[in-house]
Amino acid sequence: MTRQVQLAGVLLCVALAATLVPSAAQVKSPTGGAGTTLDEVLDLYVRDGWVYYRALKLERGRFDRYVASLAETAIDSSSREERIAFWLNAYNALVLKTVIDHYPVPRQSKEYPDRSIRQIPGAFERIQHRAGRRTLTLDQIEQTILPAFGDPRVFFALGRGAVGSGRLRSESYAAPVLEKQLAEVAAECADRSQCVDVDRANNVMSISSIFSWRSSDFIAAYADKASATYADRSPIERAALAFLEPRLLTTEKAFLAQNAFKVAFKPFDWTLNDLTGRGGQ
Repeated sequence: MTRQVQLAGVLLCVALAATLVPSAAQVKSPTGGAGTTLDEVLDLYVRDGWVYYRALKLERGRFDRYVASLAETAIDSSSREERIAFWLNAYNALVLKTVIDHYPVPRQSKEYPDRSIRQIPGAFERIQHRAGRRTLTLDQIEQTILPAFGDPRVFFALGRGAVGSGRLRSESYAAPVLEKQLAEVAAECADRSQCVDVDRANNVMSISSIFSWRSSDFIAAYADKASATYADRSPIERAALAFLEPRLLTTEKAFLAQNAFKVAFKPFDWTLNDLTGRGGQ
């Protein structure tokens, strides 16, 4: 066999192997083909965390079929990664459904921004959905199902229909690439001002309210991983620092190492992450 033929064979094997490595968009969820359907919806209607709600509502047939498929999906006996991916996808899809079911969202309260998902009465705590053969609310997914996995990164993977939440991805979560996706979610948090803002001029580190909402989860997973420099700080401050500091800029790390700053929780921005007309207007 000539060297040219051998080289051609090697290149062919490399090319074939590359086609076999799945992306998140190519991986099917435990619902069969439904994961692919959600990928298509997210890829079409989500841009850098912002959503074309108006277009999704007008062209919702494919999306509604995906949501319907969630109801009787048997997920409890699946792997840990499959269950996490399922519930993250279910939560994010049900938030989208909640918004487009009421879009454009009428004003109900002065407490929240116009067109906010929070203007929908009971959006998180009362409206019930069917998923994984259960009847539950969005809050029940966040507060009773996801904490059991012991990975607080999931709380920044939830698209709450708001600017202040983690960035809604243009792809669904999938078990084979879940660790990579959650690592990216955590890294994005450190890059977004909605999640963390190190203000050296005023000696303040402002962090997302999500850390305080899910304080027990972050404390359990991260508080004992913080640098000894922060030993005198509260458990949630140590947890947030352990989560964020490795992903910050060198100059920000140097500032924090002085341990003379105040930690403040940022008010959560409930502005609807609407890419078209900011809520239908």
